[in-house]
Amino acid sequence: QVQLVESGGGLVQAGGSLRLSCVASGRTFSNYGMGWFRQVPGKEREFVATINWSDRSTYYGNSVKGRFTISRDNAKNTVYLQMNSLKPEDTAVYYCAAKRFGLSVTANEYDYWGQGIQVTVSS
Repeated sequence: QVQLVESGGGLVQAGGSLRLSCVASGRTFSNYGMGWFRQVPGKEREFVATINWSDRSTYYGNSVKGRFTISRDNAKNTVYLQMNSLKPEDTAVYYCAAKRFGLSVTANEYDYWGQGIQVTVSS
């Protein structure tokens, strides 16, 4: 059974930083793309970033480009999201997701999801 478990969320002041982690278990993720999405109540899930396990190809949403960095540690089956220069509008529940074969910016193309973790940025 595939499990994705996020950690590292919390409350931070505007301009600060947080690093989210997502530990994946249950299968080999060498052919999986991993993504981060976020969601606020009443809005659709928003794409944040994605990375391929097999190479270092990455892609970012426009609202986080230049501030967030996605990376992964294959030996630990872990994906990270380093978030710098945080803004109040980054406040959301952040979700880790896994997709077989390749990358995507579309939430419904992902096969597995974590439970989500709250990130709150105060002004």
